[in-house]
Amino acid sequence: MGKLNKTAESHILEIIERYKNEKTPLMLILSDIQKEYGYIPLEVQELVSAKTGIPVAEIYGVVTFYSYFSLKPKGKYVIGVCLGTACYVKGSQQIIDKFEELLNIKPGETTEDGLFTIDALRCIGACGIAPAVSINGKVYSKMTVSQVSKVIESYRKEVANV
Repeated sequence: MGKLNKTAESHILEIIERYKNEKTPLMLILSDIQKEYGYIPLEVQELVSAKTGIPVAEIYGVVTFYSYFSLKPKGKYVIGVCLGTACYVKGSQQIIDKFEELLNIKPGETTEDGLFTIDALRCIGACGIAPAVSINGKVYSKMTVSQVSKVIESYRKEVANV
């Protein structure tokens, strides 16, 4: 998004307007903005603050507290590696380490080509199929380090075939 253009600003104002009669509209507004743009930079938080009267510090606190929200654009494929207890015990740290090595990024970062973002997740509720990895909502169960490169390649091939 960078510097807000008039079209984006107008659309964000429409989102804010949608929830003007809600008692506590912040989560609804931020959720719609995140869905629409993929992230919520500071200039958008400032616009939401100006129109709702909610302090920027409070908005920033919400955006940074919930892992659903992001301050930076995410990649086309968001790789969520569960580091909850069951997954961790079954090797998810080594799996996230392998994703980092192969993609040359850390959790919270996006590859230069904009294809992949790695997210370290605290529990995705898939303990019975640990270690679990999700990519754009698709869950990979009982993931192993040796499967990581194959998974990455399958998504790269998908992009090449489009």
